[in-house]
Amino acid sequence: MSNDTTAAGGPAGPPTAPDPAPAPAPVPGPGAATGGPDLSVRDPDPGLYNEDLAPLPRAKRSWGAFEIFNVWTNDIQSLFGYTLAATLFISSGLNGWAVFAGIVLSGLIVMVLCDLVGRPSVRYGVPYAVLARASMGVRGTQFPTLIRGVTAMFWYGAQTYFASTAVALLITALFGPGPEGTFLGLSAVGWTAYIAVALFQLALFGKGMSWIGTFLNWAGPAVYAVMFGLMAAIWVMAGSDLLSELGTVFAGSGEPEGGTVAAFSAVVGTMTAYFAAVVVNYGDFSRFVRTERSMRIGNLLGLPVSLAVFSFLTLVITAGTSVLYGEALTNPADIVDRVDNVWLTVTAALTFFVATVGINLVANFVPPAYGLANLMPSRISARTGGLITAAVGFVIGALWVAFIEDIGISAFVDTLGAVLAPLYGIIVADLYLIRRGRLNLDALYSAAPDGEYHYAKGWNTRALAAFLLASVFSVTALWTPALADWSGFTWLFGALLGGALHILLMRRLRTPAPADHS
Repeated sequence: MSNDTTAAGGPAGPPTAPDPAPAPAPVPGPGAATGGPDLSVRDPDPGLYNEDLAPLPRAKRSWGAFEIFNVWTNDIQSLFGYTLAATLFISSGLNGWAVFAGIVLSGLIVMVLCDLVGRPSVRYGVPYAVLARASMGVRGTQFPTLIRGVTAMFWYGAQTYFASTAVALLITALFGPGPEGTFLGLSAVGWTAYIAVALFQLALFGKGMSWIGTFLNWAGPAVYAVMFGLMAAIWVMAGSDLLSELGTVFAGSGEPEGGTVAAFSAVVGTMTAYFAAVVVNYGDFSRFVRTERSMRIGNLLGLPVSLAVFSFLTLVITAGTSVLYGEALTNPADIVDRVDNVWLTVTAALTFFVATVGINLVANFVPPAYGLANLMPSRISARTGGLITAAVGFVIGALWVAFIEDIGISAFVDTLGAVLAPLYGIIVADLYLIRRGRLNLDALYSAAPDGEYHYAKGWNTRALAAFLLASVFSVTALWTPALADWSGFTWLFGALLGGALHILLMRRLRTPAPADHS
């Protein structure tokens, strides 16, 4: 390897010859204190390395299964997540048992996907942008990570606005609607709430990942507590009629349009696609976990188990609204609006705020922060990347009501998400089927022309070709009306195709056995 250093004390030279220079000290220091591969990096290139992208030693990791569990609970508990689950029960045409099974199956699928892509980040302590260097090249990761960052920035701004509507609801309930008149579609209360949410999220990120983990640990259980309380209140108000309505939901409405298999597949595919964005960069979170076992337990409890509990709560609350108001309300805000109770409004508003901020940090803030740091590590840290994300997101959220939500931005970011799908397949196929689960940490941070992951000027053109071809398929499938029933599986199909093409194109490329730092 080009970045191997010459040991001090080589063959003796002439009396006047200087001693060979000592080998550079490993960066960032000693390897893992608790066993496993050595996580030090020798002579990293400044253009590929900074403290945020460096391998995180196990001694500095503080996350366990509970933190990973709460990453997923906060992702599930958003306003959109609730509405999606409730809508599937009401409109899929399947009986309640089938919908319930489909949602839990999607959780199992996402769990397996995250176990696969999260394992190397636990083992080596590297974020997603660095992990992708092995397959895409040390420079080649910049393109897909930038796409992931742009997608997340748009949704970060939108979710910041959605979270601010909950705060505005709280302010209005306590102090009244405030002055009349709007600017860019937002009232004075709306702007006050929006700025407060934006500053709160920025302050939280500025405290670092440990504070984000603390917030998620508090937010996940708190939202569940409120949901259980709301379910109990709805149950008491609906009385015995609730059980009758639940029986109707579980009985179903006969044969769904397109057939039972297609409807069940749509439920599984839709819920799987809901988590797709977080799956791609899951290593950004798993690198903070102490052990692989903790990650797997957290994924198990946070995905299929938590999805089962969340779906049950959603089903009971939705059925209760059908009894109380004569229609099934799938939006929690509509439920609160029907109940004339100030304290319920305040509690619900705080819950919506916490849930939305939680998913925004998980899915939309961390990915662009690390992705931007990967573009120019010597100049941009994750903190700086977070500031850029917050600034861009603030503009997007501020213009959401006035302009952006009317121009079809959802289709735009969904298309970018479809573009990213093959990257997951390429990373996993390269790691497990080509490299047998082993990585060379030194080469991940080396710009040497003969480095293992340098390929052609830092770009693996074979992986890039597989990525582009599979992305074209993913986007085409997403926009083809004939495949609308299978649109939820576009992400999975794109990932499988990306991995298959990568293996096919890499077959003739000799891949040296990496130094595992074991």
